Amino acid sequence: MSTPQSIQEQLYKLEPSAIIELFQLQLTEAVNGVDSTFYYHAGTNELTADIVFAGITYAATPIEVDGFEVTTKGTLPRPSMRVANANSAISALLVLYNPLNAKVTRIRTCKKFLDAVNFSGGNPSANSSAKFEDEIWYIDRVANENPQVVEFELTSKLDLTNLALPRRQIVEHCPWQYRGSECGYTGTKYFDVNDSSVTSASADVCGKRISSCELRFPSGQGIGPKSKLLPFGGFPGARLQA
Repeated sequence: MSTPQSIQEQLYKLEPSAIIELFQLQLTEAVNGVDSTFYYHAGTNELTADIVFAGITYAATPIEVDGFEVTTKGTLPRPSMRVANANSAISALLVLYNPLNAKVTRIRTCKKFLDAVNFSGGNPSANSSAKFEDEIWYIDRVANENPQVVEFELTSKLDLTNLALPRRQIVEHCPWQYRGSECGYTGTKYFDVNDSSVTSASADVCGKRISSCELRFPSGQGIGPKSKLLPFGGFPGARLQA
């Protein structure tokens, strides 16, 4: 999604409309123990009441965020989001539900594009599609919690704790279990670890090379709908150097 023309025009004006930041905090049953979404805005830019944008009401809540800047140093940003813990409301939420990996969507638009209900005289410029590209983040940890504020450290989906992309390592040799579900080989042709033909099943050992796979599937017959492809789980070009 590119920045729409309506937003670009505002950015180039001498007196652009104030930028409004909105936040959606989404908890899911599978990850956090509940299906619920909370809508907040920081109450900045002289807007201290609730805000309605695209038909959704965002509660005015003291929120401070920073660290969204992207640099060229090769590391992904890890923004911080500090939420006021008035009456220990956020702490109570943390007691009930696990916040880790909850999805945080940062939405930015301009004041002039907010829904007409926000203005006593309406708003002919209301436009729910006039916004910057949404930013998706996830709560990686609770960095600080006290009676005044709860601070969350955010991360991108690519940098979630214990998540490595790709999910399996890029290695030359096949990681699948021989004759297992991914491999799918059930034939009676036997080869040893050096790809030499043998006569007994007890000596049948896969060498985990693509040549080993080609011997067992000489016509490329694999398993499943893509049966013309070898069921080879490795990456033959992993050791190639540019």
